Amino acid sequence: MLSLILSACRVLFPRKVSLDARLSSFPVAGLPLEGTVRIYWNDRQVPFIDAQSDRDLAFSLGAVHAHLRGAQIAVLKRVASGRLSEMVGPFAVDIDYVLRMLDFGASAQALECAMPEESRAWVRSFVDGLNCYQALQRSLPSEFALLGLKPEAYTVRDVLAIGRLAAADVNWLLYFSLLREGSRDGWSRLLRAGTGDPATGRSAADETALARLLSGAARLGSNAVAVSADRSASGSALLAADTHLGLSLPNFWLLVGMHSPSYHAVGMMIPGVPLIGVGRNPELAWSGTNLHAASSDLYDVSALPAEQFRTARVQIGVRFWSDRHRQIRRTAFGPVITDCRALSRRVSESLALRWVGQDPTDEVTALLNVARASSAEQFRQALRTFGVPGQNMVFADRSGHVGLVVAAVLPVRGAFPESNPVLDPRDPSTHWKQFASASELPFLVDPADGLIVSANNRPPQGRVPVGFCFSPEERVQRLRERLCAQQRIGLDDLRRLQFDVASPVAAALAGALVAQIEAARAAEEVPEFLSRLKQWDGSYDAASSGAVAFEALLYHVASSLYGGKHAASLPGGFVQWGLLSDYLVPDLQVLPPKRRAAVLRRCVARAARDSARYRSWGEMHRLRLAHFLSQLPLAGSRFVFRDLAIGGSRETLMKTAHDLVRRRHHATYGSQARFLTDLGDLDANYFVLLGGQDGWPGSTTFDDQVPLWLSGEYMRLPLRLDCVAREFRRVITLAPAKPAADPQAERR
Repeated sequence: MLSLILSACRVLFPRKVSLDARLSSFPVAGLPLEGTVRIYWNDRQVPFIDAQSDRDLAFSLGAVHAHLRGAQIAVLKRVASGRLSEMVGPFAVDIDYVLRMLDFGASAQALECAMPEESRAWVRSFVDGLNCYQALQRSLPSEFALLGLKPEAYTVRDVLAIGRLAAADVNWLLYFSLLREGSRDGWSRLLRAGTGDPATGRSAADETALARLLSGAARLGSNAVAVSADRSASGSALLAADTHLGLSLPNFWLLVGMHSPSYHAVGMMIPGVPLIGVGRNPELAWSGTNLHAASSDLYDVSALPAEQFRTARVQIGVRFWSDRHRQIRRTAFGPVITDCRALSRRVSESLALRWVGQDPTDEVTALLNVARASSAEQFRQALRTFGVPGQNMVFADRSGHVGLVVAAVLPVRGAFPESNPVLDPRDPSTHWKQFASASELPFLVDPADGLIVSANNRPPQGRVPVGFCFSPEERVQRLRERLCAQQRIGLDDLRRLQFDVASPVAAALAGALVAQIEAARAAEEVPEFLSRLKQWDGSYDAASSGAVAFEALLYHVASSLYGGKHAASLPGGFVQWGLLSDYLVPDLQVLPPKRRAAVLRRCVARAARDSARYRSWGEMHRLRLAHFLSQLPLAGSRFVFRDLAIGGSRETLMKTAHDLVRRRHHATYGSQARFLTDLGDLDANYFVLLGGQDGWPGSTTFDDQVPLWLSGEYMRLPLRLDCVAREFRRVITLAPAKPAADPQAERR
């Protein structure tokens, strides 16, 4: 008990740990390596690994991941296995139940067997590095004691399961919201509009926790831009990307550079996964935006005969409580997710969830080959085995070419159901029989305008339907508008795009609402509010007062128009920004004039009252940077490190997403890592994380990149080894263990 209290105190009141002290804890001698490995570190604890063999590179990557993010990886392992309750207690039992049903490790064994030997050896060596570092480290991360964790050996299954967790289908959040509402009415509207944000929706408390896990881990969104050499100010192709994920500490990416006989790259990796998701090699740079692919289907399995169900009883370990037991039913159409009460409110059917991620698609081999690709065709061929999460993979190469590959494994469907997302398994036409991959999905290279722009919008059309609900076109239109206004585009132009907080769509909606208000004479009692709204240009700058007025008005008009006492009671299908911007004013206009005027007077009065509380958007809209331990009861507030005024909104280029709001709130997810590169210069690669490299509380590099992120600065991650040696001045040399002495050789 005393040990637990002392460890908890170390987490709650961490002492400052210098970079040199952190690096001195890295084990360097007697390691199972084939040769010497040098790890160069910059001042923000970003490593560049130079290894003499691919095996040693993978091993060293595992050790680096364990060093920087040991606690985060340990938690991700348990989340992917449905073991949250072992860390946080009884309130997570239903979440664990759903995670056990989803079974992110289900395809791991089949995938490990199916992978090429080179890929299998890479993952195994990475796992060896994780385990070796964990066994040799001087002290455990302090989170272990607070969460009741004990070191466990990692396996290939663990690593593949973490990868599958990061590949969770973003459409599940929409499905779960629609199921909870007990109505499919929102489905037809979503399908007609074809736009929606999967992370937005009404959820009960336990669903909210599950949604936070999935939206924090899954690659929900991003912006990616590639500029051809013909349009570039430098005469070389350019690429820019910023990823949209949950906003928490440690960041969900870590930065790494690497060199070995087969690999030479810099980029962003998910902790615990030995693959670069966003980055560049000497010849090619890449990034992805979530495709919002239709990788899942719901089936009503209520009428299936009993013999078509496989039943298993699972034990869920619960901290501070007795273990719980749950029953999981599986069918050929996936696990019966409505057996969990967290997802079955108002649902009378037994619904199964079929997901491509339950099959052994090979993202490991795909991304290893991407890291070595040097041309558009090699890049496309590398992605043939990439299944989940479906991505719009944007690339630029050193020859000046740019392109986009739709990378996913998708069931070949005729069309999506128009009135109900739930399919009948007795209808053979709904069964998954054929699959399409990147080889059959859209591929775009060197468009006439020299620009590739992706922002989770609908991809180019192909013969296979890829999804039903994409992000609104707003971000992609804004990117194109600003890029097309310039003859030549430089890296600094792309940098400015990553800080753009203007929403022309919101400005147009505000103008339309002003016209309705003036026609109904609904703001005569609050002229200052109307003036504030009329002067707003759509900017969500932190200093904007008009953004406050608009959001307060939007909250009240949507709530009144769609039958909710407040926004939290609205169906998930009626709070989607893409739907509100398209339908809100037309739906308002169909009301009888007297009714419309009454609604507007009431909403304007309430919005004027709410917006008067805040002088600026940043006063109302906050960026809360907190450790994942902030979710703990009682002590959680100790792990909130920053609460900042921030600009941006749901669909601004600098995304800081939020729901319908009228009071102070925190952005739920958004831009949290940025990347810029000029393919004409091996060293012109610039990155920044919202947070820092190190997951060790108290480390000077725990959140040291936040000021860079806020001010629009980046770190350079060079590729040339001589430049790495100059700029990454701290060096650790990993020495292989000496071979055991051969007694016979000694006698000879």
